Amino acid sequence: MTAAGSSFYWAMRFLPPEKRDAIFAVYAFAREVDDIADGDDPDDVKRAGLESWRAEIEALYQGVPQHPITRVIAPAISTYHLEKKDFIALIDGMEMDGIGPIRAPVMDELILYCDRVACAVGRLCVCIFGEPGPAGQAVADHLGLALQLTNILRDIEEDAAMGRLYLPRELLAQAGIEGDEPGTVIADPRLRETCRALAVRAEEEFRLADTAIARCSRKAMRPAIIMMMVYRKTLDRLLEEDWSYLPNSPRNGVSKLEKLWIAVRYGLF
Repeated sequence: MTAAGSSFYWAMRFLPPEKRDAIFAVYAFAREVDDIADGDDPDDVKRAGLESWRAEIEALYQGVPQHPITRVIAPAISTYHLEKKDFIALIDGMEMDGIGPIRAPVMDELILYCDRVACAVGRLCVCIFGEPGPAGQAVADHLGLALQLTNILRDIEEDAAMGRLYLPRELLAQAGIEGDEPGTVIADPRLRETCRALAVRAEEEFRLADTAIARCSRKAMRPAIIMMMVYRKTLDRLLEEDWSYLPNSPRNGVSKLEKLWIAVRYGLF
């Protein structure tokens, strides 16, 4: 998905130009490492590619960035007090995803993965938004987890086609589902029970994110609010459909027009 066609794009377009440039540079970095994880290269090539990005982040924080993306990020490091650990966490998360792949992780591993690939990006973003304090960090952690869990619940088919199964082992076992072969698991009619259970956790994270947003500047957190509303609608539709599209049927998503309406509704008021 390109930035222009994503919920991320609609959420960030209302930022001032300098903040928008910083956010999209972070997004571009995330896409670069995500492309490595999602690629068809052998594991050793993926490891080398991710390791080169770790070295590039080190160079960035030493003041000598070499890559065009990190050169754009460089001014934002001091302006918005971006933490190196969050960039490294994202790379670590992509390594978890790309070398494996992830199949029916235990819940703690799933939460760690979500923290690395989603919450870490959120922590960088809230600093750029202007809410680097505890409330902003709470938004990043809770909303990042909510968004990533929603992605997992939305993309079960697509992930299975790539040999991935992010649904936690404990919830699968509670539904009586054994094994971790993605194609077999998503064809099991009991999978809906697992999806519903994980959706409960996502709903709770949305609630906690909303509570944290109330302690922040609403103007500063408009992009986060837009993302929250788009993904909340996505989760609501998945719950309404009860994952009836599995294993091989189309599903209804949030249209571009709906995303635009949400962006205008929560971006301007």
